[in-house]
Amino acid sequence: MGLMLSFFRAYRWQTVLMLLALILSGAAEGIGLSALLPLINVALGAEAAELVPGGGATSSQFEEAVLGALQRVGIAPTLGNMLLIVLGGVAFKCFFLLVAQRQVGYTAAQVATDLRLRMLRAVLRSKWEYFLHQPVGRLTNALATEAQRSSASFVNGATAITYLIQALIYGAVAFALSWKASMIAIGAGAVVIGLSHFLVVVTRKAGKRQTKLMNSLMANLTDTLQSVKPLKAMAREHLADQVLAHDTNRLNKALRRQVLSGAVLDSAQELMFTGFICLGIFVALQRFDMDLPTVMVLVVALGRAFVFFGKVQKQYQKLAQGESAYWALLDSIEGAENAQEPLDGGATPSFERNIRLDNVTFNYDERHPVFRGLSLDIEAGALTTLIGPSGSGKTTIIDLTIGLLRPQQGSVLLDGVPLDEIDIRKWRDLIGYVPQDTILLHDSVLHNVTLGDPQLTEDDAERALRAAGAWEFVNGLTHGLQTIVGERGGKLSGGQRQRIVIARALVNRPRLLILDEATSALDKDSEAAVRQTMEALKGQLSILAISHNRAMVQAADHVYQLSEGGALRLDEAGQSDFAK
Repeated sequence: MGLMLSFFRAYRWQTVLMLLALILSGAAEGIGLSALLPLINVALGAEAAELVPGGGATSSQFEEAVLGALQRVGIAPTLGNMLLIVLGGVAFKCFFLLVAQRQVGYTAAQVATDLRLRMLRAVLRSKWEYFLHQPVGRLTNALATEAQRSSASFVNGATAITYLIQALIYGAVAFALSWKASMIAIGAGAVVIGLSHFLVVVTRKAGKRQTKLMNSLMANLTDTLQSVKPLKAMAREHLADQVLAHDTNRLNKALRRQVLSGAVLDSAQELMFTGFICLGIFVALQRFDMDLPTVMVLVVALGRAFVFFGKVQKQYQKLAQGESAYWALLDSIEGAENAQEPLDGGATPSFERNIRLDNVTFNYDERHPVFRGLSLDIEAGALTTLIGPSGSGKTTIIDLTIGLLRPQQGSVLLDGVPLDEIDIRKWRDLIGYVPQDTILLHDSVLHNVTLGDPQLTEDDAERALRAAGAWEFVNGLTHGLQTIVGERGGKLSGGQRQRIVIARALVNRPRLLILDEATSALDKDSEAAVRQTMEALKGQLSILAISHNRAMVQAADHVYQLSEGGALRLDEAGQSDFAK
């Protein structure tokens, strides 16, 4: 029950309210059940006068206790009064049970929401190197499937507690009627629970396998969906189908094992409980010489207790099925939180002079160093372009400049201050970033520029679009800023999408604009338009660009050609010096 204890610690007052409602519900049901024995005696024709404490030779101690309580509160043991007590007990039980179930439902929804938000925030605040090693499908599965299964496990655990309280109430009534018969019956019930516990173990193992396979399937599915077009173009979609079908069939086997163990538990419990109830009736009548009305109430109490104990185990089985998702999700959250990136604190950046990479050594792993002793300057107010073959470290320089990566040796200096001593959040507030992949949200042009920032207005968006050279075509769209761009910006051309992304980078008035191969996927006309936009922005802000475009290189104030872990700087006069 470690899972439920974890939930209870996190949601204490909700748990207290739920348990209080469940206890009151069980007490109300017990009161209604207590009136059942006098009710049967009345129905069998006993005189009301005889239904008083000590008034009947065949009255049981339990019945005498109930009648004594009724006498103290001034309620006559008539048929009508007994029926009203039974009905009132059921009514109060239903009311408090409704309160408890509503609280369980609300808390379950909050559990899923809190887990998703905690996971999302932990991942977004984690170091870039940690994020690079996380399959997108795994993160998606954690936010969707694992959070929902964790919520369902909470519901199953709370339902198990509900049934347990009801079972204890019925068991208490049975003990009051005959503790000997109840002990025998409960001992038999414990045997049933013990014999069927292995089915819970089977379900728990199936649940763990399901969690593992869902992570694998979602990771493969996400990668496959991102590669559908090239796979179909080469008639190789069947290869992806084989991989996904293999994972899906393995998941299906785990689900079938889980379903089978649940079905066997249902059938086996019902048969064994019924057999033990019949045995209890025989023992009560033949060995203990109990009267029939008492035996009837005892059978009802024990029968209901067995039913609820069985339901407790079934709900526990369902909890065991989903608890692995909760622990896996917590592990993912803990891993992301342990890799949290320190953002706040340090000196306030300004970027007045330059960014300098001073004798920087960096590698993603020890076998493949990207740089060894690299030094270069990115001057404020200038357009600096990085060129070089793939794998030479151009994007790594950008990531080091942003502070997403930290060098193993050397320093990244902003106006002479090491980036480690700078408030990284405030530094990134001064950066506008344009990636190679121009992915837009399926929303309006305005939302794609402002990203929903409440501090930005339509005037800010227009200013940024004008600076990006995009206002003319945006203003000509059917709904202007409110035009929906389609999935991934599919209603716009590549050049139009790129300009909106540039406007997004400019809307917060950055001091440094970074273009990470932003023109590589554009046609010549669109590429030329972006180059003209960059030339117009020169002098207004600093620009750091990765580009293989000759025009962008010609427009640059400084160009660094990267190769073999070093940077060759080409100045305006065509001279060069090599920095190691």
